[in-house]
Amino acid sequence: MERLQAFRAAAHEGGFVIVTESAEGTVLWLRKKVPETTRETRQRICINSLTNSVTAYWMAASGKVDSRTFGGVPALQEWFKLNPETIMQR
Repeated sequence: MERLQAFRAAAHEGGFVIVTESAEGTVLWLRKKVPETTRETRQRICINSLTNSVTAYWMAASGKVDSRTFGGVPALQEWFKLNPETIMQR
């Protein structure tokens, strides 16, 4: 549970706000509060307590939805620091 709270805190620091939580409390969806760049448009994060991971979803320049899953908070925080071009090339 401590790991999930750390993911949640990192997401809030990254500018995400809660959208919805599953009735069982196993999944928490967040969205970017205020889009500041193209990368942040329609950006969502899913915190999953069953897998102890976070998956980020965003719309690439081509209009394709892309995603990346993180198993640790430091990797998620580093991803927040990347610029839009770096993320779209992955």
